[in-house]
Amino acid sequence: MLLYENLAHEFAALIGEGRLRPGDRLPSVRRLAQQRKLSISTVIQALRTLESHGVVEARPQSGYYVRGRSARILETPAITTAPAAPVDVGVNSRLLGVLRANEMPGMVPFGSALPAQELLLAPRLSRLYATIARKHPELLTSGSCSELSDAPFVKAVVRRSLEWGYPIASEELVATNSCTEAIMLCLRAVTKPGDTVAVESPTYFVMLQLLESLGLRALEIPTHPQTGVSLAALELATRDGQVAACLFIPNGANPLGAIIPDETKQAVADLLAVRKVPLIEDDIYGDVCFASERPRPIHAFDKSGNTMLCTSFSKTVSPAIRIGFVAAGRRSAQIALQKTLMSGKTSSLTQQVIAELLETRGFDVHLRTLRRRFSDQVARSRDAIARYFPAETRVTDPQGGFVLWLELPLIIDATALHRKAVAAGIAFVPGEMFSASGQYRNFIRLACGHPWSEQIDGALRKLGGLIHSSC
Repeated sequence: MLLYENLAHEFAALIGEGRLRPGDRLPSVRRLAQQRKLSISTVIQALRTLESHGVVEARPQSGYYVRGRSARILETPAITTAPAAPVDVGVNSRLLGVLRANEMPGMVPFGSALPAQELLLAPRLSRLYATIARKHPELLTSGSCSELSDAPFVKAVVRRSLEWGYPIASEELVATNSCTEAIMLCLRAVTKPGDTVAVESPTYFVMLQLLESLGLRALEIPTHPQTGVSLAALELATRDGQVAACLFIPNGANPLGAIIPDETKQAVADLLAVRKVPLIEDDIYGDVCFASERPRPIHAFDKSGNTMLCTSFSKTVSPAIRIGFVAAGRRSAQIALQKTLMSGKTSSLTQQVIAELLETRGFDVHLRTLRRRFSDQVARSRDAIARYFPAETRVTDPQGGFVLWLELPLIIDATALHRKAVAAGIAFVPGEMFSASGQYRNFIRLACGHPWSEQIDGALRKLGGLIHSSC
């Protein structure tokens, strides 16, 4: 055999004997080359040979892993046409029990879309808070009704936005207490009770909670698990002038993990600008998409100032620090007014902490590591779903974030399954929570924000057993 064939044959044998199991990571290319005294090109050729035979798979920025039985990919939306009319939203009362279950002690954490504590930056934050508070004690007492965003924070955010191809303008930026607050401010600025807001279908349930709390109606737009919101459906929905605003998650959408292609982002920006329909863009997953380059937000394609970009650092730094921002386009004055009325200025100390963190080279290293970990956790969960869940199960292959959207056999009622799962110590979110009209009865969302472990593997095995027993 040639050298690369010999190496490929050896690993294939280890996998066939079960000494390397599905989901196991192979040594890095460099390490294999050093161990076997082979060239890097020989090792890569061996791994690509294994990949072409379906034995291993390459995961972005992570390496090569042993493949398991492939889960069926959710390739098309289960709902191919949007509801004919907007609907009133009523998810808050139904969500209460689900959210409480997520936080019960000992619950396996498939319910909350939050990263594990050990993946985030709590120790570094502690040091930064202490250092900055000592250097600038005035930040602990300062406040302002007119200057909501401090200069260091604005400068750091603008500098990071340069990679988007169309940087944020400093005058449009408003610091907020979270991404949720940012979206709320935007909705308050451009809608009134009774208005209709177009959302993706399925969409993140917090979006629906915000619409309900403001007395707004939801119009669900069909959304593809890979390419995002349907441009054709959006064009139809906005023809008659009845849509007051759009609320989308174009990068790493929750729960689908989709990324809208650049050409569609441009088309969406142009369409909504011409029709004078404000776009509220949630970009909270933009920094944890799996591609080698960060995907650009729709905001980067919109030269009209019609797009309001909202995000926070809860998925990359810590959900506890409560800081985000709006890049509000031409509506920055309206957003600033709403912010002043609702909650006043976001902590200057926290703005300074984030500013210093963003300016360090270590933050980019952290993001690369985080993306690798999320990609690995998602892939391992998909492998386990393929092993333990019914063969009819279909699951997304997300391009970012750390959640999976599953379509279970039609006979499954996800809400009834949720009650059984909670009793067994497993939390997730039933699919109907992601639809204002109660679609997705046999769908569930699983969060993969925690490192892979025997506990997580065992929980997925147990959940698969509950689904089998319900079929």
